[in-house]
Amino acid sequence: MKIVSTNQAPAAIGPYSQGIIVNNLFYSSGQIPLTAEGEMVTGDISEQTHQVFKNLKAVLEEAGASLESVVKATVFLQDMNSFAAFNEVYGQYFSEHKPARSCVEVARLPKDALVEIEVIALIK
Repeated sequence: MKIVSTNQAPAAIGPYSQGIIVNNLFYSSGQIPLTAEGEMVTGDISEQTHQVFKNLKAVLEEAGASLESVVKATVFLQDMNSFAAFNEVYGQYFSEHKPARSCVEVARLPKDALVEIEVIALIK
């Protein structure tokens, strides 16, 4: 196993890694809308989702992967009523390439985020 860490995404704030590579697969930790400096993006679901994708792109790049090599995304939403707005932004990042996805509503996310996403990706 190889730990993935980059200063282009928020640092892990607990006993976990930004991601782990096992064989040719990258497993990301869940990304919430924190900037790389650790500041929470306080906007609506669209703004927060864009920040989450910025973070995901950074850890994927550090791992030698990309959004195009994502095979599975797991999405956690604070409110399923925001699904349509979330999905519109999600579709900007996964338009041609459409990985498998699960999406669930949760009672609460870290730092009261509106969205958290984790991915599994193939290493190039």
